[in-house]
Amino acid sequence: MAAQATFKSIRSVVPLLDRVLVQRFKPDTKTASGIFLPTSATNTPLPEATVIAVGPGAPNKNGQVVPTTVKPGDRVLLPGWGGNSIKVGEEEFFLFKDAEILAKIQE
Repeated sequence: MAAQATFKSIRSVVPLLDRVLVQRFKPDTKTASGIFLPTSATNTPLPEATVIAVGPGAPNKNGQVVPTTVKPGDRVLLPGWGGNSIKVGEEEFFLFKDAEILAKIQE
């Protein structure tokens, strides 16, 4: 199970190295026809998220810093599980390594 931390403001969280702070999209709690879905049906995290903040990058084997491949505001595809959970009030955010992000979603 991933560690969880609680903060008063998401602005106080600054990712280090190649870490990426994201907020997953929330699953719909009702269908298009207006039927409310039970919590158990919406418990699986959605694979899409919005990038909130990124670290400066991590050094490669030569010591050169390789920047992260995403930037704040990007929509990304995440693995089904993983990351470190961060709670800010009722909002939940996750920290992933840049290499764990599966894809950037182009609009």
